[in-house]
Parts: sequence; C-alpha cells; structure tokens
Amino acid sequence: MTNDAKVARCSVPRVLALAKVGRQALFALVLLPRIACGQEASPNPATKKTAVHRANELTLAGLRPGKDTAGKAIQMYGKVSSKNKPGDSQLLWGATCQTQNLLVDLDDAKRIQVIRAVEAKWAPGDCPKLMPGSWKTGLGLQVGDATPKLERLYGAPDSKSPSTRDGQPLELWYYAFDWAGENVPQVMEVLCTREVDGKPGRVVEITLAAPSL
Repeated sequence: MTNDAKVARCSVPRVLALAKVGRQALFALVLLPRIACGQEASPNPATKKTAVHRANELTLAGLRPGKDTAGKAIQMYGKVSSKNKPGDSQLLWGATCQTQNLLVDLDDAKRIQVIRAVEAKWAPGDCPKLMPGSWKTGLGLQVGDATPKLERLYGAPDSKSPSTRDGQPLELWYYAFDWAGENVPQVMEVLCTREVDGKPGRVVEITLAAPSL
C-alpha cells in the first residue's frame, strides 16, 4: 500500500459512527486510527551499562599460595637467607645488594600460605644497583610500578586506607578475590607511596594470600 493510500485510510470520516456512540466509544475511535497509522510511542532505548573491570591474581614470584610448597620455592630460588633457622614458618630470600626481598609464610605442612615481595632499603657499599628480579605477579605487577598500572591490571580496589612503614606515609590498596571462588588466593594487599603534586604513587610491597588476612 502506498503512503498516500495509508494517509487516506487514516483520514476516513467517522461522523456517522461518532453520532451513534457514547463517550467511551468515542475515545476508542480516536485511539484506533493513531495505532493503525503507526503513531504509538516507541519504547525508551535500553540504558547501556558500563562493565566494571576487575581481575584476580593467582601467583606472585611464580608461586601460588595455598597450592605450592616450600620445596618448590627453594627449588626456584635456591638457598634461603642465613637469617632463617630450621623449622621457621617464614622463608626469606634477599641479598646484600638487592633492592627487594621475597618472603613466604608456611603452614604446618610446609605449604605456602602468604607471599610478599618487599622493597628493601638500599644497602651501603660499592654494589651495582640491581634491577628488580622476577618477583612479579602473574599479571605483571612488581615493586616499583606506578599505581595507574596497578588499577589498570586489577581495577579499583575494594578499599584504600592510610598506612605507614618505617615512618614513611603510604597507602594500602586492598583487593578481595572471594568472588573468584574458594580455590584461589583470597586477598592481595599492595602498599604504595602516596600521590604528591599530581605524581602517582608507586608500589613498595605486594602481598598475596591464600586465606583472608
């Protein structure tokens, strides 16, 4: 049917019908031509929802808390620090000239429960400055990275709170991963320096834990 024919059809006089009907029928007769001509209101478009980015973490320094053992850590990183004693529930790796330390907390079965990569104070001496080692997360975060990278990888934290270490004002970024299931690390805490004059903070410590801290 042509557009002219549609207009003619929608404009057919209804005088005789209107004379014989009451007020209720009059309303129906006025409404029906509008529907027939396709003039009913279109539904509102659906509101577009913005997806919130978030990601959980499984490993730090190539180790997975809750799964891997002290034996695997020693196989990967060799002899532990001389500060460790037999039977210790925490193992430490570090060297005089390194700017990072790696610590793992063990349960009674020698299974790793908590892993920490920590910025260490620079040791005096004639040692060449070493670049950070492989103590990074599975998604690639390591000590020294800027906070925008942290948020880009994992999304906004569940909380931020002020903190200090050795008198240095810091900020604690807390991520809960319970939404990803029971068999994955449940918590990641990242200590960062605070933003100053628009300059973003940087990561000084990463903690990944199997249980909630």
